[in-house]
Amino acid sequence: MKAVKRHNLTKMWLMKIIDEREKNLDDRAYRNIQELEMYAKNTQSALLHLTLEMLGVRDIHADHAASHIGKAQGIVTCLRATPYHCTRRKVFLPMDICMLHGVSQEDFIRGKQEKNVRDVIYDIASQAHIHLEHARSFSKKVPVKAYPAFFCTVALDDYLYNMRKVDFNIFHPSLQKKSTLLPLYLYIRSWKKTY
Repeated sequence: MKAVKRHNLTKMWLMKIIDEREKNLDDRAYRNIQELEMYAKNTQSALLHLTLEMLGVRDIHADHAASHIGKAQGIVTCLRATPYHCTRRKVFLPMDICMLHGVSQEDFIRGKQEKNVRDVIYDIASQAHIHLEHARSFSKKVPVKAYPAFFCTVALDDYLYNMRKVDFNIFHPSLQKKSTLLPLYLYIRSWKKTY
């Protein structure tokens, strides 16, 4: 709490993160995409709001962008962690999307790569992409001072692009490798003053 006082941060954002993590301690799958988005909003977006405050940015458009970028980041994090969780016989992907495509948790645990499994991943990844595009749709209204908080979009775009290249096969080994070009992409975004 010293940091909250020292840097004049909004305590609410920190409390949202703590409350949401406490609710999530039971390690269960998300019932639907909205539940995953709510978790992402209360954790990832809250961290971005705190980052904006640390940068001295208090702007409604920056806050709106942070909300959508945080949701995208939470969704992508859930996707990236799926192969790891599956090796521990856990699946956290939204159950409604899995059921829509007739995919069971066991299909993921077994590492199946059929079209219906890839369709689940496509639908979830598309939601992350929608949030990123929405956050960018009003980037002209976001103060440039806020952009460093949003450079995490570079890694999100890279992962989503690489997932498209492997036709949304979440288990493809290339998705677990580090991208050596990320620093270059980050520099380009910084130089272009975009997120």
